[in-house]
Amino acid sequence: MRFTSLVIELIRARPKLVVWLVVVLQAILWLLVSLLVYRSPPGDLATVLALGREYRVGTDFGPPLAFWLADIAFRAAGNHVFGVYLLAQICSIATFWTLYLLARATVGVQQAVLAVLLTMTVLAFSAPGLEFGPLVLARPLWALILLHSWQLIGQNRRNAWFALSIEAGLLLLTTSAAIFLLAFVVGFALATSRGRRVLISFDALFALLVIFVLALPYLIWLIRADALALPHGPSLADLSGRAIHGVELLGGLLLASLGIAIVSAFNSGWFDRAKEDAPVIFRPPVDPAARDFIYFFAFAPALGGCLISGFYDLDRVVGGPGIVLLMSGLAAIVACGDLIHLRRQRILRAAWAAVVLAPALAVIAVTLFVPWTAGGEVTTSLPAAAIAHFFDDSFERRTNRHLSAVSGDAQLATLISLSSTRPHLFLAATPERTPWLNLDKFNQTGGVVVWRASDTDGTPPPDIARLFPGLAPEVPQTFDRLVNGRQPLLRVGWAIVRPKAP
Repeated sequence: MRFTSLVIELIRARPKLVVWLVVVLQAILWLLVSLLVYRSPPGDLATVLALGREYRVGTDFGPPLAFWLADIAFRAAGNHVFGVYLLAQICSIATFWTLYLLARATVGVQQAVLAVLLTMTVLAFSAPGLEFGPLVLARPLWALILLHSWQLIGQNRRNAWFALSIEAGLLLLTTSAAIFLLAFVVGFALATSRGRRVLISFDALFALLVIFVLALPYLIWLIRADALALPHGPSLADLSGRAIHGVELLGGLLLASLGIAIVSAFNSGWFDRAKEDAPVIFRPPVDPAARDFIYFFAFAPALGGCLISGFYDLDRVVGGPGIVLLMSGLAAIVACGDLIHLRRQRILRAAWAAVVLAPALAVIAVTLFVPWTAGGEVTTSLPAAAIAHFFDDSFERRTNRHLSAVSGDAQLATLISLSSTRPHLFLAATPERTPWLNLDKFNQTGGVVVWRASDTDGTPPPDIARLFPGLAPEVPQTFDRLVNGRQPLLRVGWAIVRPKAP
């Protein structure tokens, strides 16, 4: 007798419900991880908040929109970073829902659910879960651009122009890779007869005007900062090394897509003797234009991003893995054909759940067990709230003023900048990255200088002593990490630069 699980029946009868359930549950999972094991922001999130606090039109870190939204979410949550974690998960939900709408318009409603499920296995490893920033905000914007581009090119819906222009303008205000990504949209449109008809319309000129108006403030900043030049290209002797780097980045993308291969292997019919017993997810024939659209945006941004990143020796693929791999799950569904058999349903569910849960479980395992090994420090275990409160309170007690600036060790200073008074961050070693403060202004307004102390005397390291001559170090303060393990207590040396009278 044929066995069909409840999940399969829900995909057939209530596909929207399945999509909402899986994406919301994944968001709840990551929010629980943040509450359980995160005592300080992961990755560069603290830096994002420190920059967002300044509301600059542009910085060396890129366009401003993600930084502004991070600061708004942080303040809305009562100066708690949980608000930013929630914003990151809202972006994740918006990305998957938009992808579902695009897949529904191309492969039908039931296979659209499978496309979302496969994409979740890819983004689980390639996209950050809670590290809100330009790469996270760009994902839903890119998904919306793809959706409305298909509505224009494939469905001839002229009302999609306005939404597309707004999204393109916001993408330009989010990531420096926006030009690269939008060039693929224009390139695909020029390569198809449908797309060329769309581009020569009057609506395209109006959309271009909207995009220009939205991006104008950042464009003006780029011109004033003389930041429009491309990175320096490699010499002939470096080309082979750059090519290897590009191949390594491509290998990283393939590794991130391993979840699709794992789920597909468990669903393979090679060793299945009862093919007729497997339930089938059906779709109507795919429009050839839709097939070309999906394959193009599944492969072209990834290959082009690896090529450019390898050529200019960039750390990551242009646009980020979460963007260039966004269409990979949908492309896999298109390649599977009109009929998709779902075999070994229990094993298939378990394999999918294991792939999606693995990154969150890995974070918990690293936090709990790495401190007991000879491994390095787990940065999310640092007690950010306790550190910030101590130095904020100490400065106010000594000077009768709120802490207005913090400098010294970049990691510690960035965590202190998240205190309730939101002091300005000053990176003294790289002052061009924090142009709102300089050394003279820091000495005028006063602040706290911090460093990692190696002894109980709290002597500042040579680089900090050189940047801040005449520091009078205080007694170092120690803090417990979430899990200390075999590591010594975190000892922070510090000194107060007293504000000068006006």
